[in-house]
Amino acid sequence: MDISHIEHIGIAVKSIEEHLPYYENVLGLKCYNIEEVTDQKVKTAFFKVGQTKIELLEPTSEESTIAKFIEKKGEGIHHVAFAVPDVAKALAEAESKGVKLIDQSPRKGAEGLNIAFMHPKSTGSVLTEFCDNNSNK
Repeated sequence: MDISHIEHIGIAVKSIEEHLPYYENVLGLKCYNIEEVTDQKVKTAFFKVGQTKIELLEPTSEESTIAKFIEKKGEGIHHVAFAVPDVAKALAEAESKGVKLIDQSPRKGAEGLNIAFMHPKSTGSVLTEFCDNNSNK
């Protein structure tokens, strides 16, 4: 597996606007991008901490996976994303080693990255994402 770094940590929140003051005023981080990922029914906000990003995830629909996560577990860490040069190759390698996949192939995520998730039942109960690291963001 060719992982270069933790690309981001995803945090599920009910409201990005409610959490912005903590990240900006308390931690001193700058939110550099807010966008909606329509097909995932989520709004995202990003902060950089060195090479790693923090991604706040706000559901835009009660049917979104983030809304269901918050309903079941409350707000908090949702997933860890690792940067890889080739998401499809990383998925194939993980599957060949017995990891159950949520995504059988990469799809587009926030910031235009190719992304894919592995099932937490195969990853020590941590929802794990691969992201291509071909973005300069």
